[in-house]
Amino acid sequence: MTLRSVLKGSGSALPKRAVSNAEMATMVDTTDEWIVERTGIRNRHIAGEGETTATLATEAARKALAAAGVDASRVDLIVLATATPDQTFPATATIVQHNLGCNGGIAFDVAAVCSGFLYAMATADSMIRTGMAKCALVIGAETFSRILDWEDRTTCVLFGDGAGAIVLEAQDVDDSDPSAPGIIATRLHADGAHNELLYVDGGPSTTGTVGKLRMRGREVFRHAVTNLANVLTEVLEASGQASGDIDWVVPHQANLRILDATARKLGLPSEKVIVTVDRHANTSAASVPLAYDTAVQDGRIKPGDLVMFEAMGGGFTWGACLARV
Repeated sequence: MTLRSVLKGSGSALPKRAVSNAEMATMVDTTDEWIVERTGIRNRHIAGEGETTATLATEAARKALAAAGVDASRVDLIVLATATPDQTFPATATIVQHNLGCNGGIAFDVAAVCSGFLYAMATADSMIRTGMAKCALVIGAETFSRILDWEDRTTCVLFGDGAGAIVLEAQDVDDSDPSAPGIIATRLHADGAHNELLYVDGGPSTTGTVGKLRMRGREVFRHAVTNLANVLTEVLEASGQASGDIDWVVPHQANLRILDATARKLGLPSEKVIVTVDRHANTSAASVPLAYDTAVQDGRIKPGDLVMFEAMGGGFTWGACLARV
């Protein structure tokens, strides 16, 4: 027997306001055709007054707890991935903790941008395996609309706001049983040499401002396809699984072209790739759990399925995780 982190439930939250490509075309010099052709995006949600990273994260967390049948009082760890915290400090995770009424456990944020949820899930998994926690909320939540340059048509059309959450619980499983549930293998990477390709041009220590997102899209695309294919291969090798064993891939929802190119590199049929970028755009750390919960809610992902999570974000950071639901 071995101790694993088992996925018990998921939840998600989106701001009330949905913004179509047609509406974006009234705000910046763009068209629906231009956005769809280059990205696959048709819609995104934008946070309004009273909607913050913490409020979205709290809503997603409550839904995840309800789906898992777990009372908030049992949560002893919250790891929240975000690049858009409510405050510089304290961690947004502590706000969510207080909102849920489970004060006293461990709660902190991680910053790995679009890969943040993978980093958060790996961190929670490690803490569960070492006995530091028994029940964890892993959350990805963003209000990226508040760090966008709304005069830069090449970036502002790409992003949206939202949150997703999963409940992980410690469980003893027979690891010789291929159908045993839980997180099986994870691999994470970072390479700070590529900072200038995708970054925010401000911060408390440099400009004293929040700053705005800057991106060189063509270079990011090239690195994303290569890095994601490599890390997916690493996880498959570590787990002893083959790409054909995977039931579903839940990728970071950055660009439909990246999703298609990565699937082709691994020889995966597009039908196995969960795609929500058309509805939600790129929600950074929220995109993987949002996509996962969408596929759980619509019945595609079922108990017993083998699911690969993967993402790459600015900096660069990237990673993948294989789990049996």
